[in-house]
Order: sequence, then C-alpha cells, then structure tokens
Amino acid sequence: MNLSFSFIIPVYNRPYEIRELLESLSHQTYPKTFEIVIVEDGSTISSEEEITAFRESLNITYLKKENSGPGDSRNYGMERAKGNYFIVLDSDCILPPQYLMEAEKSLNKEFVHCFGGPDAAHDSFSNVQKAINYAMTSIFSTGGIRGSKSSVDKFQPRSFNMGISKEAFENVGGYGKIHPGEDPDLTIRIWKKGYETKLIPEAFVYHKRRIDWNKFYTQVHKFGMVRPILNKWHPGTAKITYWFPTLFCIGLIAALLVLVFKITIPLALYAFYFLIVFVDSLLKNKSLSVAFLSIGAVCIQFIGYGFGFLKSTFWINFSRKKPNELFPKLFFN
Repeated sequence: MNLSFSFIIPVYNRPYEIRELLESLSHQTYPKTFEIVIVEDGSTISSEEEITAFRESLNITYLKKENSGPGDSRNYGMERAKGNYFIVLDSDCILPPQYLMEAEKSLNKEFVHCFGGPDAAHDSFSNVQKAINYAMTSIFSTGGIRGSKSSVDKFQPRSFNMGISKEAFENVGGYGKIHPGEDPDLTIRIWKKGYETKLIPEAFVYHKRRIDWNKFYTQVHKFGMVRPILNKWHPGTAKITYWFPTLFCIGLIAALLVLVFKITIPLALYAFYFLIVFVDSLLKNKSLSVAFLSIGAVCIQFIGYGFGFLKSTFWINFSRKKPNELFPKLFFN
C-alpha cells in the first residue's frame, strides 16, 4: 500500500500546546510530504496565530467548527483529510523526530488498518507529570495496557497516539459520542469488522497530560465509569482485570480496619507493593521525588477508577435508564 499520512489533531483552547506539537512535527526526519489537519473545536482562544507561524514549513489544513467533543472533531478532520492513513494525536503531545519514519517502517513490514503507540515522559515535564505518566504506563498499574507489549494479548490503541486507515474509518464510521471511552469503543468496532490492530513501540509520543492531581482523579474516575457502559455495549469484552482497581480499594480499606485487631499482614502486603512501585519508578525516572509521587499517582488512579467502575456497574445493571440518561456528562450530543 502506498501510504500517505494525515495527522488529525483536535484542539480546544490550547494554542501553546499546538505550537509545541507543530514544532516537533517540523523536525520529523520523514522524507515525504505529510498533511496536518487541525480542528479547532469551538475554542474561545484561537490557535490561528500559532498555526500561521508554521504554514510555510508544514502542510497544514486548519478547520473550525462548533464545540462537539474530541471524537466528533476527529471524525470531522478525517472526513476532510487528503491522506489514506490517519494518525490521531492529542494536542498535548510532542513527537520525537523519528516518529513517522518508525510508523511507516512498521506498517510496510506488517500492515494493519489500525495501530497505537505508547507515551513517554519528556525531560521537560514536571515531577507530577512524570509521576502521572508512570502510573498511566507502568506494568505495575492498570496503565500497562497503554504501551507494554508483554502486558496485553490484543492491543487497544488510544487516540492520543493512534493510526487508522481511511478504509477502516469509513467502514466503521469513526468515533462515537461517549467521552472518555471513545477509543476502546472504536477499537472494538474495528475488531468486529475484521481489522487487526497492533502496537508500534518505536512510534511513541511525549504526552504532557496537562493535569494536576484533581484533574487526574477526575479523569481516571471517568475512565472507570465508562468501562461498564462499554461492557454493556460490547458483550464478551468484559474482563475480570477491570475489577482489580475496585478490589484494590476494598482490600486497602479492609487492611486498615483489621489493624484494630492488630492484624498487620494485609497492610504489610500493600506496603510491599508500594515499595515495588517506588523502586520501579526510581529506576525509570532516576528521581526520588518522582518515585514518591508515583506511589500517590498509582493510589489516585486505583481509587478514582475503582470507585467510578463500582458506581457505574451498579447503575448500569440495576437501572432501567440508558447510559446517556444516567451519566449525561459522559456524552456529547
């Protein structure tokens, strides 16, 4: 297949992020022309000035529309893109120079209609960003599925760094209205159409995540809430591992309660787990501060996801209302 790439990037009130992303795209070592489609999703703070600065060095298509969420904005961009293979990015990503070369090399070697790449922490990231990145990517947390070849048997790409062919996009119909959760929903529908997905480890991005602790909790809480909805939409995709964060939280509460009876073994097991997280993060990030913060990030991730999953599971199974009626904030109209 003669590949022609179009990057699809929705943006909402983030001109500074777009400037950094475009700067990284201008340094790609890829020798052929590629298109960049930026979709301004009803922003009140325009990115036009930043985009204009790169028009001579990059092939940019700049689109504006009313706010309708990231999934619909990605669809809007792909419907108007000129390439035959789309690469969807979040605006808070930075690409290493070899990104597109590595993606094309892998697709030429083993073509798939959808791929995903991992995310990494850039040296310029704050310690909190690095700790959150650790929690979201480590094999010792639920984040392992986002970029570890050994941790998954069938890779689910995420749209902060996701490639999809024009053929697959048109056949599947693009992203749905749920957010978050639009990524696994799209991937499952791609599988149902008979298309394969894969991880390209070399096609990684630096994902800034633009979040503090409160925003991180809100994000993972929503992740937990959408999973039971996806399980209901796609019977057969549910896994026992989705319960792990909830069981982690329940177990930690029980471990603290039994301390009243001087039973310390359960809490000692949790302490051992946190020690593993600390050492692993220390080895990866080479920072004591990030290692300590990583323990907090993992706890926030498990607590937020775990209780969100539990709450959503209860209402999805015991209410007669539809998911969009139960949780309207998880859906765009």
